[in-house]
Amino acid sequence: MMWVANPGEAEHQEWNLMRPRPSLEPELLAAPPMSEDPTDYDYRLLIVYLRLLDAKADGAVWSEAARIILHLDPERDPIGARAIHAAHLSRAEWMRDHGYHKILADARPRSLPANREIG
Repeated sequence: MMWVANPGEAEHQEWNLMRPRPSLEPELLAAPPMSEDPTDYDYRLLIVYLRLLDAKADGAVWSEAARIILHLDPERDPIGARAIHAAHLSRAEWMRDHGYHKILADARPRSLPANREIG
């Protein structure tokens, strides 16, 4: 990972972690890569993961969530759509329960100017 300071005065520098930006319509794999740490794929799917968690919390039927959020066709391929939905919902739950801790830890600069506080 690489930390990049934006140009500006030292006391006003912002720190950014270079990661893929989340997308509303990312390229979807059959299953998210499994890792003990959030992957670039996870970063691209953060919005999708949040939408899947919201749909589950709202009691949405899996096939509707698969169609609306994942842009799958559950009528044409119910077994495949259900498997893809289940795999991504499972990873979304992992991100909610574990992965976000790692994202927050990664978002903290390794070193800051002496007068800079993170809070």
